Amino acid sequence: MTDSALLAASDIPLLQGLAQRVTALRPDLISAGASYGELAWIHGKGHAAQGSTWRRQLWFTGDELTAWAWAFLPRRVGRDDGSVSDITGASLSHQVHPDHAGLVDEVIDWYDTVAAGLERSALPTTADEYALTRWAAHGYKPDTRALADDGDWTQLNQRDLTDVEPPVLPPGFRFRTAEEAGPQAAVRAHLDAWSPSPYTAQSYEGVRRTAAYRADLHVLVEAPDGTMAASTIMWLDHMNRTVEFEPVGTHPAYRRLGLAHAMMLHGMHLARAAGATHATVVCLGAPGHPRARGLYYGLGFRELSRDAPLIKSAG
Repeated sequence: MTDSALLAASDIPLLQGLAQRVTALRPDLISAGASYGELAWIHGKGHAAQGSTWRRQLWFTGDELTAWAWAFLPRRVGRDDGSVSDITGASLSHQVHPDHAGLVDEVIDWYDTVAAGLERSALPTTADEYALTRWAAHGYKPDTRALADDGDWTQLNQRDLTDVEPPVLPPGFRFRTAEEAGPQAAVRAHLDAWSPSPYTAQSYEGVRRTAAYRADLHVLVEAPDGTMAASTIMWLDHMNRTVEFEPVGTHPAYRRLGLAHAMMLHGMHLARAAGATHATVVCLGAPGHPRARGLYYGLGFRELSRDAPLIKSAG
């Protein structure tokens, strides 16, 4: 049984449920954008502005979701610096339960139909060997731009939380939560770290409304002058006792002070107190983007899986 429509907020917990079941079996098969935390983050921050361009299809075996596809169709993206970009191609997030691997052909057929006439990209993982053969059979090829030394493919990193060192901040800095600091500070911290960005107060309100969001697991570092110098959101998956950091960012004026390192250690202690035994974080994996990877490796994270970016020409 299948079900196709615009993606709705009520779909996210359903998609997260499949993410949890796949994580329990084969975490290396979690596709980019398909993890428990990423699903909440991407939908929460973007649905108000971009939701009218999101299409999804769900595949059920009996009453159980066994695959889904989320197509991001052409759209206009405005940012806080006044710049605007027109996205003319399509991209896909998707997940297929490993016990129903054959559904990948239906996912691809649906995507080729809903994005017909557009350049199409997709991000299975390198561990999904069967899926990669099927994407190739449908005419998808490795995306050489994304795979270049300065490309934008990502890797998923993991570590356990059995032995987490205590965090140390520079004098005068302190940890806060979004619960304490308030929405305005949380939004400002994100924009300062990521500008130019499409993130807005409305985006944050969407994030806050997701069932997976916890303000006490949204951590900030406050500088002596009151600036929120760094921030991260942690997404706790109780079923797998894992926490996902997404996003992690530092104000440019406060980088190279060890703030993100200390903030994530503090976050891991909070996550462990909340029941987590395992943590993940995504970063750019290409050699030309070493900074975040170096931060996470310095915190004990190691690569679990990576994207296999694919592309298909318009037609």
